[in-house]
Amino acid sequence: MIERIIHDQCGVFGIFGAKKSAELTYLGLYALQHRGQEGAGIVSSDGEKICEHKGLGQVNEIFESKETLSKLKGRIAIGHNRYSTTGLSSLVNVQPLLITCKGKKLAIAHNGNLTNCYSLHQELEKKGSIFQTTNDSEIILHLIARSKEKKIEDGIAHSLSLVKGAYSLVFLTKDSLIAARDPYGFRPLAFGKYNKSWVVASETCAFDIIGAKYIRDIEPGEILVINKGGIKSFHPFKKVKHAFCIFEFIYFSRPDSKIYGENADKIRRRLGRQLAKEKPVDADIVVSVPDSSNTATLGYSEESGIKYEFGLIRNHYIGRTFIMPDQEIRDLDAKIKFNPVKGVLKGKRVIIVDDSIVRGTTSKKLIKMIRNSGAKEVHFRVSSPPIISPCFYGIDMPTKKELIASYKSVEQIRKYLDVDSLEYLSLEGMLSMHSLPKEDFCVACFSGKYPTRIEKKKGKLVLERIA
Repeated sequence: MIERIIHDQCGVFGIFGAKKSAELTYLGLYALQHRGQEGAGIVSSDGEKICEHKGLGQVNEIFESKETLSKLKGRIAIGHNRYSTTGLSSLVNVQPLLITCKGKKLAIAHNGNLTNCYSLHQELEKKGSIFQTTNDSEIILHLIARSKEKKIEDGIAHSLSLVKGAYSLVFLTKDSLIAARDPYGFRPLAFGKYNKSWVVASETCAFDIIGAKYIRDIEPGEILVINKGGIKSFHPFKKVKHAFCIFEFIYFSRPDSKIYGENADKIRRRLGRQLAKEKPVDADIVVSVPDSSNTATLGYSEESGIKYEFGLIRNHYIGRTFIMPDQEIRDLDAKIKFNPVKGVLKGKRVIIVDDSIVRGTTSKKLIKMIRNSGAKEVHFRVSSPPIISPCFYGIDMPTKKELIASYKSVEQIRKYLDVDSLEYLSLEGMLSMHSLPKEDFCVACFSGKYPTRIEKKKGKLVLERIA
């Protein structure tokens, strides 16, 4: 994606029964770094004492010394990479969140967004709850604390029965690891084995880095409890139609991860092939916008027979805190991220493939760079449909009025971008690339039809599923 306007959500990791659980969690978070770069944390347990360390920044910055990890003792650990889809970007909001509940320690790490969090927050405050953070994950902890259930897993089930929206969760107690996934299955959550230990993570690439074996996905609506007594799985929620996030395949997940039972790389390549079938154009070369569209571009090249060239080079060493003090310098943001290879582009009819267009502002600047490099023609192809609506399930996306496809036609966008042609992959074409039924996927950002009801901040209902 040219514009980092749609941000990665969050990544969660948990392990039970490993000698160096914190170090393995650190490696898992490293593999999941693409899902959140604002903060990270690890909570561990040795069966008696629970320790935590978290901070703002990337994983290697927060856990920069072996001494830091060595203090996180125990055979159970959970970790979290954060991108703030809800809540301010501050240390108090960095997860895992650790509380004392009924005299016992409990930690939570959450990927997703609750869609009824505002009314729940107001209700809990009226009943005396005092919130320490501004993220919706804390609501789950307050609901657990108020539950009358004796067993922690039953308290978790009760609290989750009251929330709506997207959640892939890992919990830690002094002697157990608990994973839970919402009934719709919005966000992925994988289950695996590391030697004699058990592991859960947002993506299977976190298993690969430690040498763990993928077993299966945590099922939608499943709660999985792991302790010395073994593994217990139960499904306390009413079954609903699945709503797996299709954007995990288009953009979010690492290409080497298995998501919803399929390899992300294979799906992206199929998307590119389908795009070439649906929207062919005569050209000399195909160029990707690195790195998220590389695989789709390869698929487009293979299907069309048009040569794949590296026409854009991405700068991988951009500091996260780079400050652009005025408008004149801010206009250089595309040049900071990408540089055109003039020798490849000059005199060529170029197809540029990207996974999506959000606001279109950075896309416009990049296309100008390509034209200034001497491209004879520029044709834009997008391996997903136009984004017309925001996401409320764990993706940090602009408001509807900021999404260019919500108020401009494809032809109007083409003129704005100044390309010779612009085409998107069809919704049907996108949904046909997976072995699962197309009805199993959430496509709200492309259709405006949401699987659950969505609240405004004051608790007012504004959207519900039409389909």
